[in-house]
Amino acid sequence: MTLKRTSLALIFLLVSACALGQDTTFFRPNPHRRGLKAVKITGNIKVDGVLDEPQWSLTEGASDFIQVEPYQGRPSKFVTVVKVLYNQKYMYLGIICKDPQGKKAIMATDFMRDFDHLRHDLVSLQFDTFDDLRNAMVFSTNAYGVQRDLLSFDDLYFDIDWDGLWNVRTTRSDSGWVAEMAIPWKTFRYPKNKDSVQNWGFNMYRNRRATNELSAFSPFPRVFGATHMDYAGILTNLQPPPPSPNIIVDPYVLASEDHYTNFGNSEPPHTSSLKYGGDLKWAITPNAVLDLTANTDFAQADVEQQVNNTTRFNVFFPEKRQFFLENASLFGEQVMMNADQAGGSMHYQPFNSRTIGLDTSGNPIPIVGGGRFVYRSSSVNYGAMAIRQQGYNGGAATNFFVGRFSQNFGGQDHIGGLVTLKEQPGAANIESTLDGFFRFNESNSIKAIVTQSSTTNTGAKGFAGVVQYFNNTNSHEIWWTESLITKDFDPQMGFVSRSDVIATTPGINYFYRGKLLPFKSFLLAYGPGILPELYYTASTGRFSEADLPVFPVWFNFKDGGFFGYGVQWTWQYLTTAFSPLNVTIDPGNYHYFNQQVYFSTDPSKMLNAVITFSAGSYFNGRLIGGDYKVQFAPIPYISFMGEFNTNHFENVGVNNTTATVNLYILQGRFALNPRVQFTGIYQKNSLNNSNAYNLRFAWEFSPLSYIYFIYNRGVNSQLTTAPAIAQTEDHIIFKVSYLQQF
Repeated sequence: MTLKRTSLALIFLLVSACALGQDTTFFRPNPHRRGLKAVKITGNIKVDGVLDEPQWSLTEGASDFIQVEPYQGRPSKFVTVVKVLYNQKYMYLGIICKDPQGKKAIMATDFMRDFDHLRHDLVSLQFDTFDDLRNAMVFSTNAYGVQRDLLSFDDLYFDIDWDGLWNVRTTRSDSGWVAEMAIPWKTFRYPKNKDSVQNWGFNMYRNRRATNELSAFSPFPRVFGATHMDYAGILTNLQPPPPSPNIIVDPYVLASEDHYTNFGNSEPPHTSSLKYGGDLKWAITPNAVLDLTANTDFAQADVEQQVNNTTRFNVFFPEKRQFFLENASLFGEQVMMNADQAGGSMHYQPFNSRTIGLDTSGNPIPIVGGGRFVYRSSSVNYGAMAIRQQGYNGGAATNFFVGRFSQNFGGQDHIGGLVTLKEQPGAANIESTLDGFFRFNESNSIKAIVTQSSTTNTGAKGFAGVVQYFNNTNSHEIWWTESLITKDFDPQMGFVSRSDVIATTPGINYFYRGKLLPFKSFLLAYGPGILPELYYTASTGRFSEADLPVFPVWFNFKDGGFFGYGVQWTWQYLTTAFSPLNVTIDPGNYHYFNQQVYFSTDPSKMLNAVITFSAGSYFNGRLIGGDYKVQFAPIPYISFMGEFNTNHFENVGVNNTTATVNLYILQGRFALNPRVQFTGIYQKNSLNNSNAYNLRFAWEFSPLSYIYFIYNRGVNSQLTTAPAIAQTEDHIIFKVSYLQQF
């Protein structure tokens, strides 16, 4: 069709521009890895952010960091020194971040654990403990000692919400800031080496946020992350104690008062309860971990933020519950849009843990218990998880199972399989998946996922297949995604953004930093993009939708902000009625056009904002939409975030509806220090006149041991056309968890 030819022509023009403006600073790993020698000591170090113990003078450490941003390959303008000591119990790291502006230059917007790394001064350390050039354990801190940790696999899969046991303190002065860390050997996973000395892959980067300079111990191309461990240096002279099985127990006790309004006979108006349970983690070997859970509770999990959706795509909500976040990357193989909109809008994930313990509205369903076993190595990964969910609202109890296997080969390639089973009396849903990832070189890769689903009580069988190609360099990213989802595909333990569809979603983003770029004092790059998408109905082969977004204007600023302007042409053929935000649209052919503006200020500033605005025709009428976010953080201890989302329909749908739907979200965070915090969120949605509150006090009285006091008010109803009665529920919760490692 004309759209496809036009899209391919535009992509060809941008590809040609990329070839002409190719960034020659894209480089391969240096075979001569930079080394840092760790020094063995006797005695302990007091972790207080002051490197005044005499043991620190035993090593000069390493400095001479190299820029990754904004001027890749140049020496850092700011001195950073990293030192490594260890004894039989801990590895100690001392990091000195010198700055001529001292503590006045330090930027931080909140004290949230696993904070947004784009908003803070920080240092981040990556340890490839098996030195296999594939995997990493990451420990980061900002200048106030707030922790951020994660697990990385092939710089492709990340367990961002993994929380390790470690300690850090920082100090700030007129000469910069200092971080002092103590990481127990038991927190690491490393081989049982016959030799007494081990060498680990190691890298570290520092982000000096005032100038947005990112510098690294061992440099890597800016197109990659620091967890691309084949670019890492090496940490030498380590003599850790032999790894031994260790066990972590995390029991909890919870008391709650619950009040329900206008629920009829479905719930008693007032209840009190006492609940207990917990988790156990057993690191059987450095490669194998067993997790068990009983009476699983997620009272402290972050509240779901509401979304008003005007598209035909299903909305994906990320997992926020700690048990399911552990080792999520092993089971979470998926194809989805990247943060910069690369990859296309199709999102398919064979296993989505939110199908367990939550109903379709996100309300919790009690989990009786379950377990998970995971084995990871440089050559093979496998695991299994089994969960039993309690019966809920008259429904039967449900058993869930997911099994995963993947074989690594080459540099960063793997093939694997995944099986899911959802079982209830008289019904079972089974998914069988094969997947693979193949990196041909540093720039080119292909990912593929194919799944068959079958449902025993209906006899329905379906198929899903997605193949995605990426070409990434410092100057561009090019992708092509092909998807086939059949009409009877039913992933009851997975997620798919559209069903009964054949989708083609190619695209390109270009990044220019050459001599012709104007205003280089504040502009970092010019980044136009073309993101066409084409959809057919799989069961009929008939055209269903096409989108042609073109962004001729996109500028990234050196301070981390951006400005973009784009236009989008859309063709849709509706075979059934469509009701976005209660506005009913009849079947038929539609063609419309809108314009979009994106703007962000420096996200690390005390006052920062992100604005998204779109306006234009929409089906048979018009739609003006906007999402406006503002953060005010006068000091890192206090942070407010407000969001206003609005959608104004003009003469849209069957009844030529003119209406405005607004969503208001207000969040606050107040911290005495990284371990004692009070948070709150308020959400008001005009779509169903709902008001929801969540207030939470959290005290981490010992590493990863917490006291919580929570007040939660919510509306237990899905978004409806005319909710006659507001069904509200109020919960007051007191919870204590106490983690111990043996």
